[in-house]
Amino acid sequence: MPRTIWSGAISFGLVSVPINVVSATEDHSIRFHQYHEGDGGRVRVRKFCELEDREVTQAEIGKGYELSRETKHAAAVIVPISDEELANLPLPTAKAIEIDAFVPLDSIDPLRIGEGYYLAPAQQVAAKPYKLLVQALGRSSKVAVAKYAWSGRERLGLLRVKDDVLVLHAMRWPDEIRRPTPEMLPDPVQVSDEEIDRALALMDTMSRDGLDDPEFADRYTDALAEIIKAKREEQPLPETPEPEQPVQVLDLMAALNASVEKAKTARGESADVHELPKKKAARKAPAKKTAAKKTTSRRPESA
Repeated sequence: MPRTIWSGAISFGLVSVPINVVSATEDHSIRFHQYHEGDGGRVRVRKFCELEDREVTQAEIGKGYELSRETKHAAAVIVPISDEELANLPLPTAKAIEIDAFVPLDSIDPLRIGEGYYLAPAQQVAAKPYKLLVQALGRSSKVAVAKYAWSGRERLGLLRVKDDVLVLHAMRWPDEIRRPTPEMLPDPVQVSDEEIDRALALMDTMSRDGLDDPEFADRYTDALAEIIKAKREEQPLPETPEPEQPVQVLDLMAALNASVEKAKTARGESADVHELPKKKAARKAPAKKTAAKKTTSRRPESA
C-alpha cells in the first residue's frame, strides 16, 4: 500500500470517519539529472544563506513570512512559522475533511478538479461509517464537496466513490479559474446543419466505451526509453516517423467526409461514405415549377 501522506477524519454531520490518505496516481515519467558536459559531474542545487554566504543544512532551515526588507543585503523582518504551528492551525479542517454539501457531478466545471487521493479507513471503528458514506454516495448519484487543510493552505475537495473506495479530488477555488477572454474566440462564422451532422458522424466512428484501449498508452515515455536503450547499447537511434503534413481545409464537408472514411478504415469498418441528404427543400420547390413550365412549352412543338 502507498505511504500515508495525511491522517485525519471525514466529518459528515455528526458522523466522524477516521481515514488515512494515500495518493491515487503514479508518475511514470522518465527523470533526467543535470550534469556538467565537460566531465559528467552532477550539477546540484545547494542552499545558501545570502547573509553569511555559506551553505546551510536542512536542520538550519525554517519557514517564515517576510514583512519587510530595508535593503537587498539587509536582514529581512521575518515572522517565523513552525511545522507544529502549521499542524495546529485554528481551523476545523486542519484535522478533518469537512463535508459541506452534495451536488451532481456534472454541475462542477472539470477545470476545477485536480489530483486524486484514496481515503482508506484508519481503524476498525471506521469500517461502518466509512461503508455508510460509500453506499449513501452511490445511491444518491451525487458527489460530496468538502474543505480540508493540507500543505499550508485550505482547499476545496470533491469526494466520490471508485470501486467501493472513497476518492478525494483536490479542487481549485472559483477565483483560481481564469475566464476565457474575447481574444480567444474566432471571428463569427456560419456552420451548416450538414456540417454539424457529418461532425457528429465522425464523433460516432471515434466513440469508445472507455479509455482502456492500447492506443491511450504513453508513447512519449516509450519512445524516450527506446532512445536511452539505443544509446546505452551504442546502437543507431530509432528513426523518427514522418508526421502527417497538415492539410489546409478549403472544403470543410469534404474534410469531414474524408475523416469519417479514415476513421472507419482504421477500425476495419466499411469505408463507404454517403452524402447526407441536403436540407434545402425550400430551394428545390422553385426548380420544380421551372421544370413544369419547360414541359408545357414543348408540347406544341411535338404536336
